[in-house]
Amino acid sequence: MYELHDIVEMKKPHPCGANRWEIIRMGADIKIKCTNCGHIVMLPRRQFDHKMKKLLEKHSAE
Repeated sequence: MYELHDIVEMKKPHPCGANRWEIIRMGADIKIKCTNCGHIVMLPRRQFDHKMKKLLEKHSAE
């Protein structure tokens, strides 16, 4: 599963051309930030689960 600060890929790319998002807040809603332009989007967890394609990078807890 995904955790805070993981990098995920969504089904549709962002209009800036990137498709890498960092999870910056988790709870009932999940806030993600585009790693290219810095745009922030907040989605309900259910909608996020539906729109997420795959986990690209796990955050290292070091």
